[in-house]
Formats: sequence, structure tokens, C-alpha cells
Amino acid sequence: MVAESPNKKSIKGKAPVFVVLQLSGGNDFLSTVIPYNDPYYFEFRNTVGIPEEKSLQIGNGFGMHPAMGPIKDLWDEGNVAIFSGTGYPSPDRSHFRSMDIWHTAEPETLSSEGWLGRTIRDLDPDKHNVVTGVSFGSGLPRAMYLPGTPAISVSYLEGYGLLTSLAGRQQRQAIDAFTRMYAPEEFDEASVVWDHIGQTGIDALTGADMLKTAPPAYNSTIEYADDSLSQSLKGIAQVHLSGIGTRIFYSQIGGFDVHGAQIQTQNSLLENVARSVRDFFDDLKEHDASEEVVMMIFSEFGRRIKDNGNGTDHGSGGGTFLIGERVKGGFYDEYPSLAPEKQLNGDLQFSHDFRSIYSTVLEQWLGLNPIPIVNGKFDQFESVFDV
Repeated sequence: MVAESPNKKSIKGKAPVFVVLQLSGGNDFLSTVIPYNDPYYFEFRNTVGIPEEKSLQIGNGFGMHPAMGPIKDLWDEGNVAIFSGTGYPSPDRSHFRSMDIWHTAEPETLSSEGWLGRTIRDLDPDKHNVVTGVSFGSGLPRAMYLPGTPAISVSYLEGYGLLTSLAGRQQRQAIDAFTRMYAPEEFDEASVVWDHIGQTGIDALTGADMLKTAPPAYNSTIEYADDSLSQSLKGIAQVHLSGIGTRIFYSQIGGFDVHGAQIQTQNSLLENVARSVRDFFDDLKEHDASEEVVMMIFSEFGRRIKDNGNGTDHGSGGGTFLIGERVKGGFYDEYPSLAPEKQLNGDLQFSHDFRSIYSTVLEQWLGLNPIPIVNGKFDQFESVFDV
């Protein structure tokens, strides 16, 4: 499945943009894209199984969760790629370790360097733009962290603007105070640590000044909901449409650890995700800015094949989505079998390494060499993007 294609660095003259949406807690892929063509589905899903007639049929014996209507519409338009069986060797069922693996692309060793941090570094090696990478949510995700590479974390765009009301000498004094709060006294002002902390503060101020220009310039007929994910994706749309050059965006929604009350919980969460994602792409399309954007939706792991009576427990072998107008929709790998002899200790087997998806996006969409970013060479999927 290796695809050898030339690097693509622009889409109709516009730089390609990548948005990552993290479903935290371990989304149950078996109830997100449902394999009705597998005779074992209802045998193992006695209580949380979704009746076929209630699902949104997408062909070949598969259906989407009934709450995913807006994403089903994007599928019908040919803009959703489904990667069934995403995982990695020797899967870890710990939320923290598994998410760390996804964020660093390091399943076998511990690392503090995020794969998107490396991506930001390669997109802007001279650090010309401190907002090349922007995350919406609480704190900077590990995926975007790389020492010496700026990335901005925003909780709420309209209220964002650290110290931006201060100007000139006052702003410089504020940064000096900021560095003194966090730098030990024994470090000289010329030390590397001092310089790094000072530069971090300056980058934060510069980023705030740039990002605060996005909301006033934004106008749209799309009415996003008030939930945090909808507002995060609205913020991403605002920043993208402002033209300040952000190439990597990150957002997340939690609550997918459905050990109990799965039917109600997942229905609410997937409805939220589907509505927010559709509004986001509709917003971009309204502004003729959707063709240069691709979104990846992932979760740290899937769930156990057999339900626990009211929900599902931590598993492996989940699935990933790529969405966008330049995405060629369809299934890009075989859905893992639910047959007992095909399972991995009660879980779905993984069909492909998650770093194959990363590599495909990095080389074929962003025009980068994926090997140093994902720590190795991994097979890529063919013809995912129409570029």
C-alpha cells in the first residue's frame, strides 16, 4: 500500500492545513462504524449492539452510528476516509500510555517530543511564525510539544490575549517579571534557561497579538452550538480564515471511556462530534476555504469486542477518520474480523500501524518527509488525497 507521490505544498495556491480532533477516553469504534456483515457482532454485543435498521447504512454491510448523520452526509459526498483497525504492536490499554504513544509516535520508548511538534518544526524551521501550530483546549497537548518550537494553546479565542493591552516598555517589563517568576535565581540572565523562558513569554505575547485579530474579522452564517468542541472548531475556523498562516490545529473532546451507560453516553458524544465537524466544514466552504483543510479524528484505543453488560472496557484495534474536500472517501483497510480465533485477547486485531496514517498525511498532504517525524518508515495508503 505504499504510495510514491511528489510532495504537495499548496492546494490551488493555498498552503495545506491539518486539523486533529482527539476523542479522549477510548472511543468504541465497533459502535461508530458497525460491521453488520460480521456474523459475530450481535453475539458479542448483547446489550450495546446497535440494531442494523437504526444505523446509517454506508454500504457493504456497514453502518455508522445513528447519531452521526452530519458525518454520514460528508461520507455521501465522498469526503470521508475510514481506516478500520488502526493500532500498533503490543497495544497498551492504559489511557495515559496509549495516548502518549499516539502523541509521540514512540510505542517502545518514552519521549517528550510530540509528532506534531516535529511537524511544526519542519513546516517552519526558521520559526518565522509563532502560530504555525495552535491548539484549542486546556493546555498544550503532548503531540504539539517540542523544545524550542513555538506552539500556542488557546482555551477561548475571544478572551485570549495575555498582556496584550500592555505596550512597549510595559510589555517588556511584564515579560521580565514573567521570567523572574519561573527562572531560578542562580541562573544568570544570559543563561540558556533564562533565554528560553523569556522567549516563551515573547512568543506567547506575539501569538496573542496575532490571534486576537481573528474574531473581529470573522463573519459567518453558520451558527455553532455552545458546547466546548463546537466553540473550539469555530475558533479554528476563525484563525484559519484570518490568514495568519496556522498550518496545524488541535482540538479534543473527552468522555469516551464508556464502561457503563454506553448507549446514552456515546449517542450524545457522537452527535456532538458529528454536528460540530459538519458545522466546521460548512463554515469553511461558505468562505471558499475548505479545499486546503483535512481533519483527522482518532482515539487512543478501541474497546473490547464483548460488552460488559452495560458498556465496554478498554481494548485495541480502533479506527481513524480523515475528512475533507480533498479526501477520497471510502474504506482504506479491511475491517478486522470478530471471529474468536482472529481476536487479539478479546480485542480487534490492528490492520495497520497508526504511523502509516501519519506518514500518509505528512508526505502526501503536507509535503514533508515523514521518517524523522514518525521515527521510521511505514507503508503509506495510496490515493487518499485528490491533489
